[in-house]
Formats: sequence, C-alpha cells, structure tokens
Amino acid sequence: MARRTPRRRATAVAATDSYAGGDGRLSPLSTPSATRAVLEAHGIGTKYTLGQNFLVNDDVLKKIIALAEVGENDRVLEVGPGIGTLTIALLKHAASVIAIERDPDLPAVLADTLHPWREKFALIEKDALDVTRDDIVAAMVEIGGDTGYPDRASSAANETAQWAVSQSEDCLSESGYPVAPPQEDLQLSLPSKLVANLPYAVAATVVLDYFESFPFLDSATIMVQKEVADRMVAAVGTKNYGAYTVKLGLYAEPVGRFAVGPGNFFPPPRVDSAVIRLNRRVPLMADGAPASPEVIAAAALMADAAFTNRRKTIANSCKTYFSGRGPILLGVADSSAAEGAPTIALPDGAATAERLPAIFEAAAIDPRRRGETLTQQEFLALGAALLRVTAA
Repeated sequence: MARRTPRRRATAVAATDSYAGGDGRLSPLSTPSATRAVLEAHGIGTKYTLGQNFLVNDDVLKKIIALAEVGENDRVLEVGPGIGTLTIALLKHAASVIAIERDPDLPAVLADTLHPWREKFALIEKDALDVTRDDIVAAMVEIGGDTGYPDRASSAANETAQWAVSQSEDCLSESGYPVAPPQEDLQLSLPSKLVANLPYAVAATVVLDYFESFPFLDSATIMVQKEVADRMVAAVGTKNYGAYTVKLGLYAEPVGRFAVGPGNFFPPPRVDSAVIRLNRRVPLMADGAPASPEVIAAAALMADAAFTNRRKTIANSCKTYFSGRGPILLGVADSSAAEGAPTIALPDGAATAERLPAIFEAAAIDPRRRGETLTQQEFLALGAALLRVTAA
C-alpha cells in the first residue's frame, strides 16, 4: 500500500478540518469530501467489482435509521460497511453492530473510523454468502472485549486518518450519544435487525438467504437497486412478480420504502436505488393455520418450478423443471440448527414430474394457469400437496 507524502496527508486532513461535528449529522463521513479523505488517507479507491458506492447524504442515513427503528437495545447486523458511514449512524443508536466485509483493504479503515465505538462493534471478514450462525455468535462474544482491530490500522492511516476519530468523538460529545454502552448492559444475544447498504450484485440473494438461514433476524432494512426492490414488493400478475417474490414473501413482508437517487453516492451508480424494510412473517394456510417450515420449503420449490418457463402453464413449466432433475433434497429452515439445515428427501425429478397431475388436484389448482397468477397461499397449497403426494 502506497504511503502518502506529508504534503498530501496535510491536504487530506485539511479538507475535513471544517467538519468538526455538532451540526446534526449522524455520520462525519456522509459527505463526498470526507469519504475521499478517508480513501486517500488509506491509499485505496472504490472497487467496481465489489459494487462499492459510498453513501454521502446524511439525510438518507437519518431516513434509514428511522425506517429501521433502531433503538438502544437493538443488536444490528450490517453487510458491506465500506468505510463505516452507515455503521457510525447505527452505532450511535444501537446496543451493538456486527458488520460483514469481504474487502481485505477495509478492516484497517474501519479500525480508524469506528475507533470510538470499538467496544460495541465486531467485524466478520468474510463473503456475506459464506457467513454462518457460528460466525455471528463468535462476533457477539468478541463485542465488549479487546478485538484488536485498532492495531490493524496501517501506519500511514494512523498518521493521516486520526481526524475521523476526533471528529466522531466531537460528534458524540455534542450530540449526547454515549461512546460505549455500560458493560453490565452488554449481553450475548444475536442481532435481530439487518440494516445495510448492500452490494447490488448479491443483494437479492443475501436478503432471501438471511431470512431463510437466520431466524433470529426479525427485520431487514436494506438499500438495493430499484429493480430489486420492485421484485421484492411485486403484486400477483405483474411483470416483476416471480419466483423470487414468492419465496421472499414466505419469510417476510414489506412495510416501508423510499427512493434514493444516484447523486447520493460516491461515486454515483448508474442505477436508481431504494431502501426497503421487510418484517419477518409466518405465512398462513387457507385454514388460517401457520405454515410449517417443511411446507414453506416445498412451496419455494414449487415457485421455482412454476416460473421455469414463465410464459407456459404451470403444468408444462413444472414438468420441464422436474423432468431434468435427479434426486431432490428439500432444505428446511430450522431455528435450532447452528450450522446447515435439515433436509427432506423427495422422489427424483422424473418420478415427481409423473405425480404433478395428482399434486395439482390435491392443491385444487388448475394446471392450465400460469405461475404469475398464483397467490402465495396457492403456492403454499402446492407445497403441502407436493409433500403429501410424494410421501404416499
């Protein structure tokens, strides 16, 4: 990593001298100049391959915190903290934050920018799609102790980015927010809220995967590409309604949303964005009974099958989907599973395809319909029928 000359370091710090906190900002990093200063101080730039677009509008941060309803007792999970812009806002309001970051250049940055909150923050250095419950538990154990992250900062960063620490402390002292919570109030519990400006390339996958795999998450308030948000909230029969909409709806429902334009980021992305809040839910069967985890997993499988060929009937689409498959193992979300999940073995694809007429009949679904016309409750009926018919 290249070291900056003393002249360049002085310039980077001088660019942020006028921002000393106390002006109502949630984060001292929520301006283009502050973001550039941090990146220059550490000798790094944005990485297009990782989808790095840093939020530089403090008003958007305030709206995210309000929509997520982050409170002093909340433990928050964040994916893609970047240089810590949103993380600072979260740490000012929450009991603790666990962040997940795959970019090896950013832990040293976060060590500087989040130094005042080091006792209520932990970092998981891993791809978000590879994170397990055990990783999160280990991070919770870390919070409140000496994580060692401040020592990871490069010598160049220690010389040039201390302004972030001092300004953050000024912000705290003037705003009345505590730098760290009383240690007796810090209990080991898993985070209940996901709040993140997600890398757009994996955003949809992360949200569904985390609702499926981490039952301790009660809500997700996430920044995603507008088109992804449209898929998350799409109504039955619309062009955006598909297998993803159905599967996400089996775990969560949208309760709030607002738009965010490209000009709120550094560098500006080429797409429009949206922040959406999703609350966990347990879907109901037609008789009003809660759907079981097994039926939910089977309904998700039937959604994938029904939308394999969107323009075809569900009979033809499902036949195409199952005929080309071998043995089918149905993963079932289980809150008691620390790693992995239990599975249900179904007949192989060809055998399942042969039983499709019986499955449609048992679910009272006309096989001539198309997937986009089926409601979530009808997919639950298909899932229940799949389990009954294949078990006979």
